[in-house]
Amino acid sequence: MNNTLETNKDLLSKTLNINEMFFSIQGEGTRSGLPCIFIRLHGCKLRCSYCDTPYALNKNVGGNVMTLQSVLEYIQSKPCSFVEFTGGEPLEQENVFDFFTYLIDIGKTVAIETAGHISLEKVDPRVVKILDVKCPSSNMTKFNLYDNFQYIDSKDEVKFVIGTDEDFLFALQICKQYDLTNKTTVLFSPVFSKMSYQTLAEKILETGKNIRFQIQLHKYIWDPSTRGV
Repeated sequence: MNNTLETNKDLLSKTLNINEMFFSIQGEGTRSGLPCIFIRLHGCKLRCSYCDTPYALNKNVGGNVMTLQSVLEYIQSKPCSFVEFTGGEPLEQENVFDFFTYLIDIGKTVAIETAGHISLEKVDPRVVKILDVKCPSSNMTKFNLYDNFQYIDSKDEVKFVIGTDEDFLFALQICKQYDLTNKTTVLFSPVFSKMSYQTLAEKILETGKNIRFQIQLHKYIWDPSTRGV
């Protein structure tokens, strides 16, 4: 027991660079509409053309270095057991991996939203993984790490953000190549204000595939530019 306490103490003294933490409604995916504690980590190597959190990208500017103990105290202060790590890119910070396991071990449901350019190999398999595959209009397709599909299972989600017809065809090709619709939940989300919801919905229906259409619900509850929601 004492060894466990010391191990936890050492872990919780480690730090993360945090952009913001907030308690809100999950706006995307299969858990859309549920209360969720969001931990947004600061810094991301990618520069997607449609990124809606540019303030969380530059690891050398902004952010707030916090101990895992402080992050834990924030999580425990909210009446919610569902915690999602997002960014920026959460997996670019090494200390998150053991923290995921710690939170799950104390009874939290942990999800991550990752841009897919960092290996999922070290992520606790109990974590709900939301893997964003970059389509051509993102200008980041070359960074997709397709080996990550081997770490995805039925509880997870693979998301494609669709801004053009080329994106749509690319997403279908990847789904077919890796048999994603038979392996996990596949989400197609329109780039906000770039592709109409009706257009994407009709395209999905024409495929006859088990693909879930989604929108960013939080951008309809609050103003699209509002942070911390």
